[in-house]
Amino acid sequence: MGEGTALIDASSRPWLARALSPARLGPRTLRNRIIKTATYEGMTPGGLPSPALIEHHRELARGGVGMTTVAYCAVSPHGRTFPEQMYMREEAVPLLARLVEAVHEHGAAASLQLGHCGFFSRNTELPRRTSLGPSPMLNQYGLLSGVPFSRAMTRADIDSTAREFADAAERAVRAGFDAVELHFGHGYLLSQFLSPATNHRRDEYGGSLAGRLRFPLLVLERVRERVGDRCAVIAKTNLRDGFRGGLEIDEAVEICAALAQGGIDAIELTGGFTSRTPFYLFRGKAPLAEMIQAEKSRMQRLALRLFGRKVVREYPFEEMYFLDMARRVRAAVNVPLVLLGGIVSAANLEKAMADGFDFVAMGRALIADPDLIARIEAGTAERSRCVACNKCVAESDRGGVRCVL
Repeated sequence: MGEGTALIDASSRPWLARALSPARLGPRTLRNRIIKTATYEGMTPGGLPSPALIEHHRELARGGVGMTTVAYCAVSPHGRTFPEQMYMREEAVPLLARLVEAVHEHGAAASLQLGHCGFFSRNTELPRRTSLGPSPMLNQYGLLSGVPFSRAMTRADIDSTAREFADAAERAVRAGFDAVELHFGHGYLLSQFLSPATNHRRDEYGGSLAGRLRFPLLVLERVRERVGDRCAVIAKTNLRDGFRGGLEIDEAVEICAALAQGGIDAIELTGGFTSRTPFYLFRGKAPLAEMIQAEKSRMQRLALRLFGRKVVREYPFEEMYFLDMARRVRAAVNVPLVLLGGIVSAANLEKAMADGFDFVAMGRALIADPDLIARIEAGTAERSRCVACNKCVAESDRGGVRCVL
């Protein structure tokens, strides 16, 4: 992979020059410090990577990012939120290898996000149509799809799921990925174990934060053992769940310290809980009308019309909206940190570097302008045209994520 040559004058804008300079991530060197964060693409018909998915990430690599992240690959068929999601299996490896090759051709690195949905599922292919989670609960998301309940994972379930994460990471390495990202956030399985709102266990996997951390740290340990130094291992974890009774910043700092001690190569700092505060992550407009229109299930469309405004709340957009909380993690841990959230401009990149963050992650800004980094580097652009309308979220269910502008 080529490292590229920045056109920025380091003497006049040293922090921007730093953002555009090569940086070490685990065993890899990225050509710059900008990562395309994982945003669900909606391009995996039959649960496998499509040519459109390959071209999507090829375009991002051509546009100048240091690394692009393929979103939400479930570690098993039971880890899917819905049947169309990609899940890791042998059949997927050669297709993912083509994607990695396309990204490498344009000088970028490739990361694969590995996750498990936990109780948050409407996958009708689940055994007994029952999802798994830290504790038994009503699964409101799956209620209208016939997946109304989740059951508490047994110790055998915990062990087998940790093994599934390791198996998936091994396949990702064989496909050529430079990094795997373990999804500890957004209210999916590992986040459900970390959050006091959803983990009500009374055994060693619940209760105190040390107990709630036990399973996520087991996953990290198993993956680290399996991949060794053949790829970087990243954790994406919440700074805050975004609702009362959920994970808060004090415990989030402790989680990051535990991940650092567990051998993580970098931590991407995020927030929000998909089943309760989905737009706490995005900020900006909540495109409910577009989401209803894109929804394929008649019953789910009805539910969105009746109750959508109670769940799909809007949060005001501001640039770098996770920065203040992320600074608390930066002050507490000595491990590479990836700043996420409302980073849309060259000035934001400079601020992140000046505040001591090692990498930045961009989502909607790069969906709107896949070549933004190349243009910033060339001095022909300063910011993305993204206006945080969030209609790209609905587009992912309409045939593939794209900017409607």
